[in-house]
Amino acid sequence: MKIMQIKHTFIAFAASAALLLGTANINRAHAAQYTLDPTHSFVQFSIAHLGYSLLQGRFNTLSGSFSYDPKQPNAARIAVEVETASIDSNHAERDKHLRGADFLDVENYPKARFVSSAIHEANGKATVRGDLTLHGVTRPVRFEAELIGAGKDPWGGYRRGYKGSLTIKRADFGVSYNLGPAAETMRLDLFIEGIRQ
Repeated sequence: MKIMQIKHTFIAFAASAALLLGTANINRAHAAQYTLDPTHSFVQFSIAHLGYSLLQGRFNTLSGSFSYDPKQPNAARIAVEVETASIDSNHAERDKHLRGADFLDVENYPKARFVSSAIHEANGKATVRGDLTLHGVTRPVRFEAELIGAGKDPWGGYRRGYKGSLTIKRADFGVSYNLGPAAETMRLDLFIEGIRQ
């Protein structure tokens, strides 16, 4: 009798698991897949300079993708990879220093990555959670994102564009070169434009 009960319980569990997995696969299948347009996607950064001004720049080269289903916006996912050597602060010598061991150490850490783990969207705005990997260190982060626009492009494709921003502590990612207390944190602004596949 107990063997039969165990057998029936196992069958019920397996059926439930299969149903859940099947539903998840269906949900993913309905989500449109987007590939980032590298010529219209970039990351800007801003950091205090001696407490008197701001140094601003950008990472020019990134790649990635995201998925989005308007009927299930919270099932969206995003993954972005940035080439750290593409840093551009509009000053060649400074960029050389930023690429070196004091800061990004691009020879050892050529990529920075963000992969989302959860997205909560409402009215075109979203709270995004995920893991940011920078300078060989991975930490959970959270930031706010907003839809810029979506629609058909002149070449017959369909695009969606978003912006988001977050502030990180440099030391949390092992970048502790002394720039003074005002520069302990830096702001990152992400602008992405995806082409529907």
